[in-house]
Amino acid sequence: MSGIILLCRTGFEGDCAAEIQDKATELGIYGYCQTQPNQAYVTYNCQAEEAEHIARKLPLKDLVFAREMFALLSPIKLAGVEDRASEVIKALKPHQETFGLAGELRVETPDTNEANQLSKFCRKFSVPLRQALRKEELLSNKPLAKRPLLHVLFVNSAHALTGYSYSYNQTPYDGGILRLRMPKDGPSRSTLKLDEAFQVFVPESEQEKRIHPGMKAVDLGAAPGGWTYQLVRRGMMVQAVDNGPMAEALMETGQVQHIKEDGFKFRPKRKNIHWLVCDMVEKPARVGELMTSWLLEGDCQEAIFNLKLPMRQRYAAVKEYLEQIKDQLQTQGTKPFEIQAKHLYHDREEITVHLRWLPKQ
Repeated sequence: MSGIILLCRTGFEGDCAAEIQDKATELGIYGYCQTQPNQAYVTYNCQAEEAEHIARKLPLKDLVFAREMFALLSPIKLAGVEDRASEVIKALKPHQETFGLAGELRVETPDTNEANQLSKFCRKFSVPLRQALRKEELLSNKPLAKRPLLHVLFVNSAHALTGYSYSYNQTPYDGGILRLRMPKDGPSRSTLKLDEAFQVFVPESEQEKRIHPGMKAVDLGAAPGGWTYQLVRRGMMVQAVDNGPMAEALMETGQVQHIKEDGFKFRPKRKNIHWLVCDMVEKPARVGELMTSWLLEGDCQEAIFNLKLPMRQRYAAVKEYLEQIKDQLQTQGTKPFEIQAKHLYHDREEITVHLRWLPKQ
């Protein structure tokens, strides 16, 4: 059994399957998906060499609905097994030539209520399994960032999947989930969406340059201020555009100018805005067109915004939204650009998109 395992949000297995099927076809690979409703992962079945090609050549960051991706090595049945570590080693040994010496181990579960009950076990089991893998020379004695990462995914207490991912094409978070705490003074839970987006879309090595105090930002559809809060806490000066009321604590910072105006009509008076953010509940095509026009007309340098998803055929809709944005930037723009989109952990029935002009090389 060979293929690719992709973890996603519960209820979005069909969208994740449609996406990997589409992306694999673009690579000239023709496999098939297996999934069950609400299991929070998808299996894309293909030949071992094709799975290796996907693991190397299909960037995880280019997948909207997949939180994590790894090449499948072997399933393991664990019902009635006392020494689980030995079973994992038995499953991995025949595949050692495929991944060589692994640099680190990740023991995890899909994001379902049933599987999450195993999280505590996974943390405990990581210690003896890591020791056993090192003894069998399947895992390096100390973490090596540039070596493949071994995955052991416990679907339930009786069934696990083993696999590997490459250092340049993996998420730093277990299950691809960046868990954040709701700030006590946050105006709304939507604040976590922008916090996660900044950390996912802007590499840590670039955050000091691209997200820093003194920057100018605009938040369209800002009230009551969940996204404005994240801009303020990063030291930015914010124009919060919304006819609704803003949280008093934000206004007291002196960093927020509340502009009571329609977010679709507002434009800044000066071309000094770096960040544009938007979480308006509007038709996604309309929001995408608005964000793109801000970039094209030089009213911002980078934008983060949410696009609400339809009830059905969500991947097809997302593909259409993103292609419209790309086409507009390619035909009307004069500079290279970057577009990223992700169904973030703190998103629900929407995806988050990041646009920016790329700096001159």
